[in-house]
Amino acid sequence: MASPGSAPLFIGLMSGTSTDGVDAVLAEFPSARPPRILAGASLPMPAALRAEFLALNTPGHDELARGARAGNELARLYAQACRQVISDAGLSPRQLRAIGAHGQTVRHDPGAGYSVQINAPALLAELTGIDVVADFRSRDIAAGGQGAPLVPAFHQAVFQNGQPRLVLNLGGIANVTLLEPGQPLRGFDTGPANVLLDLWCHEKTGKLYDADGRWAASGKTHQGLLAGLYDSEPWFALPPPKSTGRDLFNRAWLEERLKPLQDAGLADEDVQATLQSLTVLSICKAVAEHAPATREVLACGGGALNSGLMKELAQGLGLPVRPTSELGVPVQSVEALAFAWLAYAHFEGIAAGLPSVTGARAPRVLGARYPA
Repeated sequence: MASPGSAPLFIGLMSGTSTDGVDAVLAEFPSARPPRILAGASLPMPAALRAEFLALNTPGHDELARGARAGNELARLYAQACRQVISDAGLSPRQLRAIGAHGQTVRHDPGAGYSVQINAPALLAELTGIDVVADFRSRDIAAGGQGAPLVPAFHQAVFQNGQPRLVLNLGGIANVTLLEPGQPLRGFDTGPANVLLDLWCHEKTGKLYDADGRWAASGKTHQGLLAGLYDSEPWFALPPPKSTGRDLFNRAWLEERLKPLQDAGLADEDVQATLQSLTVLSICKAVAEHAPATREVLACGGGALNSGLMKELAQGLGLPVRPTSELGVPVQSVEALAFAWLAYAHFEGIAAGLPSVTGARAPRVLGARYPA
């Protein structure tokens, strides 16, 4: 990795809706220039911790204590990732300004005034000896916003080039950032990206995800099911700002919509192909309605590594779809780098919560600091 200069150094940590692992990025933030990644790491999520996070998405016995214990375990995994990137960059903890740690979202209901991220930022500060910035959503929600998506201001800082460009994050949930010259920054969730694909694949094959969309490619999209999945969900028709998560798109949601076809002999791989087409359809409809001037799409997140999904997206959008790695930011590092930037923005007093993105009453500086 590159050697550091004199710019402030931050670590960003991300464990997303897919709950498959933790991504860490150590980056420097020169003034008036994009951030520069010095080291990166990805650690798998332990199976028991992943299962607990998935269980905590719905009400259950003793969930407060279970959530606290899971937060402590996640902090220890975060600390391990931090130690790895610090070592790989040849640095010491005292050279770091702060860590941006989002935690694991298990409930998200901004309409009711809350979003819950399981985290233990005080423990992370204790384990690493580095200041931690966490709790990025609540300030924006308190101001009447969605608290999501959090990354559009970062996307603007790194990827804006003067042309109508769209950044598409394909995590568990898909979200877009609209970079249109002369227009307010906009961004919103479009619906499921990998959350239903991974769920169905794991349930039917035992694999955590459908590598390169090969299993989906062995099936065929069922147009009736696709229409039913999309048309039956009112959330898709909501105008931005909007956000979503596993609270909505989960096993119960899918099961309800599969019931009418349970006697139709639909193969499991056909359901997988249809779920991939649902991801594509929801994105294409959102872009056509809200960003028709888009010239190109920059894709990031785990879904950008799914060649089958990327091919179907390019065909559906009729636009060039490029991975952010072609611009020097690995697709798996974008969100972790975003949380390093959000920590940087917190220290610099930069408002990353923006009304044009989240619907908040006014711009807000995001995050709460836990000193080491």
